[in-house]
Amino acid sequence: MGDDESIARFGYRQELRRTLGLGDLLVYGLIFMVPIAPFGIFGTVFSASGGMVALAYGVGMLAMILTANSYAQMVRAFPMAGSVYSYAGRGIAAPVGFLAGWAVLLDYVLVPCLLYLVAGVAMHAVLPAVPTVLWLVGFVLLNTVVNSFGIRLTAAVTRVFLVAEVVVLALFLAVGLWALSVGRGRGFDWGPVYDAATFSWPVVFAAVSVAMLSFLGFDGISMLAEENRGGARQIGRAMTAALLLAGALFIVQTWVASLLVPEPAALLAGGDPDGTAFYDAARVAGGAWLATLTAVATALAWGVANALVAQVATSRLLYAMARDRQLPRFLARVSVRHAVPTNAIVAVAAVSLGLGVYMARRPDGVALLSSLINFGAVLAFVVLHVSVVWHHRRGGRRPRFLTQVLLPLLGAGVLVAVAVHANVLAQRVGLAWLAVGVAVLAAMYATGRRPRLPGLSADRESR
Repeated sequence: MGDDESIARFGYRQELRRTLGLGDLLVYGLIFMVPIAPFGIFGTVFSASGGMVALAYGVGMLAMILTANSYAQMVRAFPMAGSVYSYAGRGIAAPVGFLAGWAVLLDYVLVPCLLYLVAGVAMHAVLPAVPTVLWLVGFVLLNTVVNSFGIRLTAAVTRVFLVAEVVVLALFLAVGLWALSVGRGRGFDWGPVYDAATFSWPVVFAAVSVAMLSFLGFDGISMLAEENRGGARQIGRAMTAALLLAGALFIVQTWVASLLVPEPAALLAGGDPDGTAFYDAARVAGGAWLATLTAVATALAWGVANALVAQVATSRLLYAMARDRQLPRFLARVSVRHAVPTNAIVAVAAVSLGLGVYMARRPDGVALLSSLINFGAVLAFVVLHVSVVWHHRRGGRRPRFLTQVLLPLLGAGVLVAVAVHANVLAQRVGLAWLAVGVAVLAAMYATGRRPRLPGLSADRESR
């Protein structure tokens, strides 16, 4: 059965254009995660992990690979846009899908805002004459125009940025390794992987709750299930490949940077409030030119490349929920000419702009957004793992023990540990957001608009 027929089987009409191959999906996932993502949050992870940054990223990669397995299982069962919203709704029940979608909205809606804010702050540091807010507005307008012209243009732009990011990363690693070999920094050691003086699992999981921000976006590949021309299995392969490659890059670059930190004790004690720890390490390795290059690369990677694909993923989630009448219907409108959900793209831009301007005025804006995004993602991913087990055990079927029972349960367990050790404010706001979702769901039932998914039996819509 073809992909178009599979979509029709679930009660949907193919509206988005199928043009993306495996390479496009892999590039999309890598750009969303950003190969140089640790540049911007390195100091925070270093402080939270007791200097064991590489270990934090290794554990984070393991948790995300387990999550990718669950995505692969569900996208094969339900090859459509909507990510965890669609999978939980169809794998368990429609109300659960709504709550999962509501939880992941906290992640997807806030991610573009965070990216624009970080990029604006970084560019303001390079060019102080231009206010952060003006940089933010410029990034939002640029990405909205590019995304409105269709997924092929987005894919072409992101390929260019991916090459540029890899070049900058390769340059940093080459200079950094050379610097270590000639005696700069503290020399080669295993401290970034394991330090007996600071190691404990609570410390590691607390650091993973921050480092996870670098991995978020691999799941956005599943949002393109209706624009993928290679079948559902291709989505799973793209996710796993993107995670393995990005994870390896994260571990190597943070390992090298950790060995070059000029004052590790001060960073451990005081954290990195200005977000400059990685650039300070780059300055030790190569001087001011390398510090400036890595800072500008971070700004452009976060503010253009990453935000571009984040807007794509968020607009597809809004499109999927609106198509099922669980969000305002106008968000499901698709451009006839460009085959993209234009209204959803503009809505994401408006939220990013308004919230970004507000957060730019808060001294803790970046830290607060980061914590909220990670916590929302963790909640949604736990529901995803449960959905795999639930769906494949329904109707007396015998699921495959390794991929459909053991790995999902392990993934859920790791993520629960991360959530328990996350920032307390993020826990409170995240749970409050979920409580609002429950209230919205109750209001939908009270007004006779309970969640319904096309092609889903009546009992699974309600239970």
